[in-house]
Amino acid sequence: MGPGPITAYPSVLSAMSASLVGQFDPYMTDLMRETQELYRAVWSTTNDATLLVDGTARAGIEAALISLIRPGDVVLVPVFGRFGHLLAEIAGRAFAEVHTIEVPWGTVVPFSLIEQAARRLRPTLIAVVDGDTSTTMRQPLDELGAYCRREGILLYTDATASLGGNQFDADAWNVDAATAGLQKCLGGPSGSAPLTLSDRAADLVRGRTRIEAGIRESTDASAPDFIRSNYFDLGMLLEYWGPRRLNHHTEATSMLYAARECARVNLSEGRDAVIRRHRLHGEAMLAGLIGLGLRVFGEPQHKLNNVVAVHIPKDVSGDAVRAALLDDFGIEIGTSFGPLHGRVWRIGTMGFNARREAVMTTLIALEDVLRRLGASVPRGGGSDAADDVYADDEGADS
Repeated sequence: MGPGPITAYPSVLSAMSASLVGQFDPYMTDLMRETQELYRAVWSTTNDATLLVDGTARAGIEAALISLIRPGDVVLVPVFGRFGHLLAEIAGRAFAEVHTIEVPWGTVVPFSLIEQAARRLRPTLIAVVDGDTSTTMRQPLDELGAYCRREGILLYTDATASLGGNQFDADAWNVDAATAGLQKCLGGPSGSAPLTLSDRAADLVRGRTRIEAGIRESTDASAPDFIRSNYFDLGMLLEYWGPRRLNHHTEATSMLYAARECARVNLSEGRDAVIRRHRLHGEAMLAGLIGLGLRVFGEPQHKLNNVVAVHIPKDVSGDAVRAALLDDFGIEIGTSFGPLHGRVWRIGTMGFNARREAVMTTLIALEDVLRRLGASVPRGGGSDAADDVYADDEGADS
């Protein structure tokens, strides 16, 4: 019940146990095409350049940034948590001229500040985290995307924490590149990174592609400013996932099975229904934690549906509470990073755990542990408050 990784959907684990097949087996290539089509629906896009990067969510981030950024490009990164700093770090390693806008953790970056900086700096690309689990905050993107499209600026967003459990409309929001991971709202294991590129982003990438020697054909162009990573060269990966089936690397077959099943579960339940489920159980968890007398961190109006941070009470040890929850109840919750380390707990309700049973069990267990460790909390305060949220939802449905 932390900020991720989380408990995977049982059907995802089952899918991963299927027999392995070779990467050029007709079944494999059909499965890759099917998975691409499923993720177009998950991303809410018609982008042809929609694929998986074999690796954790960070592999997707690095593939996107290293492929889109030319050395010397001006890149603007709004930072409102740990993972904005990560985007700036990776952009710097791609030899970009990186500029950041930083705001206090627990807030988001106002569009007006981003617009002012962009007018001054004229960036080639703006890289922003959609939802940063380190703070549990979510950055609004729709106005930013429209601005970037008008001004000819590429917009990249890291949707690792948000995709599947929060509204994300790649096309409607004019997002040029987005990446995610399976291990949060999509309900799978870490190890595969869904990625989508707009046509203009894909054209830029293809213009920087250099097919490696040994598989290069005489008609293949070799760009002078070629992408400096081999494994994360999205140009070659587009050829690998496209009709050419370029022999770039050996597909991580079991992870492909997992990623496909994550998307199938999402779309079978209904994309909007899954988002609503995450919102409902996130609201119940939020209400329950407040009902226990805990103080919520950050601006509630910008909170992710799927994870909430609360200040650790001064009269208990945060690590002792986490250890007791894990040892006595088999429940894991997280702390945070940097200035929030040891100051907050982060509690997630995502994927398979975005359900009433998981929320209620966690709140009851947390109350028990807090009492045993000396905290004064209202008896039944958490579960009663969560019950009220569920009752209100049932009343609204009726």
